[in-house]
Amino acid sequence: MKKSVKVSINQIQVGNFIRLPVSWKDHPFLFSSFKVKTESQIELIKSLGIEHVYFDKERSDSPLIDKAHITQKSVLVQDEGLDKLKLEMDQYKQDQIEYQNKLRRSIKKTEQQFERSLAMMRSTVSKLGSRPLNSVNDAKDMISTMTSMLLNSDDLVLHLMSDAKPDDLIYHHSMNVSVMCMMLAKSLEWSREDIELVGLGALFHDVGKLKIPSNILKKQVPLTKPEQNLIKQHPLMSLNFLKLADTFPEQAKPMIANHHEFLDGSGYPKGLKADELDKFSQLITMVNEYDDLCNGTKISKAKTPYASLGIIYKNYKHKLNTEYVGKLIKTIGIYPPGSVIELSSGQFGLVMSVNLNKILFPQIMLYDPLVPKDQAPIIDLEREEISIVRCLPTSALPDNIFKYLNPRERISYGVGQA
Repeated sequence: MKKSVKVSINQIQVGNFIRLPVSWKDHPFLFSSFKVKTESQIELIKSLGIEHVYFDKERSDSPLIDKAHITQKSVLVQDEGLDKLKLEMDQYKQDQIEYQNKLRRSIKKTEQQFERSLAMMRSTVSKLGSRPLNSVNDAKDMISTMTSMLLNSDDLVLHLMSDAKPDDLIYHHSMNVSVMCMMLAKSLEWSREDIELVGLGALFHDVGKLKIPSNILKKQVPLTKPEQNLIKQHPLMSLNFLKLADTFPEQAKPMIANHHEFLDGSGYPKGLKADELDKFSQLITMVNEYDDLCNGTKISKAKTPYASLGIIYKNYKHKLNTEYVGKLIKTIGIYPPGSVIELSSGQFGLVMSVNLNKILFPQIMLYDPLVPKDQAPIIDLEREEISIVRCLPTSALPDNIFKYLNPRERISYGVGQA
């Protein structure tokens, strides 16, 4: 953490980065820590009735005024002008609070829909053995509803969801892959029929893992060779799971069988190459690989969404469809929800949401120790004219910031309307 020192309010000048020693609700500024931009702001700070602020030299563009050179000069800001400025800032702050509350409501609504979809998927999978017709029809209805939302809204937002419970990992992963495949299929201008097909296939692509003993799936030490071979059979196990469901579309089955096959033939279970893999298989493989990188597997630790995109872009040029990789980056942005970032303001934050029409300006939950964690400020970068300086691994965060931002151990995405 950067160090700050307590200084007299009379020493601050434009360009200083300061922190106010009062509660967030007791001042008109949007943040308690910020860079002073105008002389009027200094007068407004003085009007708060405080004698000291905290000065951060590393984040400042100008030094403090030397105590020996402090004068009694006052900026020519009339009281009524100061009152007007304070009123405007108070109103802006209230507007921002309402905007943040609206965003929280949107995330909550999307989270509730995500939980309903998870519950429906659990029910659907549980019916596969006893009532396969009902199972597939329920899944088709769910995918059709999701497709309608994707196609009928021009203002979609990708939200970060809560962490998955241990027993829900397969369902979370399947929902993630399904939602993202459908989003990308829409961006690729596929037909509604194809969007629904890839969504349905992705929903069931990993159900074969439910046939693998849980002690192997949850094993914390390296798997034995026989155990690895068993895991590699799960795409074919998923197909076997669906044999009783004669209403499951034949066109969706290859993508289930091939979701670990790479264009260069280095994948499994059959080592197929590019000319043997249809567009559905190539899309689901790319999305599946991204989600596995974000959430980790038995052979790799979880990466941040930002790092996962970088790995996909740099290291998979011969394995994955490059058009689809480019479309993934253009669709979810280079700082996807779940990314931990440092801002040009010197603050740390967690990317919570991205409007798919404004991927360069995600919504960020900021670390502010003067604001309770459940009321953490959420800002829109476009509105605040703040930029992202860099993305950080969670291990780089000081403990107090890590606990406040609570980066997700596993990344799950839900799509809602702005």
